[in-house]
Amino acid sequence: MVVGPDFSTKVVETQQDEVEGLLNAAFPTDAEARLVRQLRADGDMLFEVQKPWEGRIGGYFALSRMRNPRGWACLAPMAVRPEWQGGRLAENTPNMEVGAEQEQGYRRPWRFGSRMLRELAGLINGVTGDLQPRLPEVIVVLGKPSFYGRCGFSLARAQKLQSPYPLSHTLILKRGVDVPEERLIYPLAFSKL
Repeated sequence: MVVGPDFSTKVVETQQDEVEGLLNAAFPTDAEARLVRQLRADGDMLFEVQKPWEGRIGGYFALSRMRNPRGWACLAPMAVRPEWQGGRLAENTPNMEVGAEQEQGYRRPWRFGSRMLRELAGLINGVTGDLQPRLPEVIVVLGKPSFYGRCGFSLARAQKLQSPYPLSHTLILKRGVDVPEERLIYPLAFSKL
């Protein structure tokens, strides 16, 4: 039985062109691809993660270093191949039965974005040992609360932040339950969009 996309891995240099193609396909303009190029050039990129399926990058996200607060990161951009969004990959995969009452149960493992974010949340919330010092203390995302909220990000815990972007769409992923009061300063590449 087919179980869904492969494990997420770091993006390597030879995959950067494929990442750019994915970003250009997933968004209406090239702004996200330009953002990624600038974050790399500025040295602000912390991690680039991709989720492959059958030799192709199906999902991608970037974590970049926030200028303030120190030790925080920004999740942007995040993209999934348009033709695979919403679990649609399951509908076009041999040996994958989709339909009737069980459709959502079958589609769930095929949701690239949700799987990637849950993996990230699992690392932030449960990591110990050698990996812990390399991960950011807090990850900030600007996006749809209903989507990111399902994957461990909190809108409520971000409401005391000062941000150049609307707090109605600012969420954080952080261990604990505190509500931080910080001023967010994004990487310079964001101001160049």
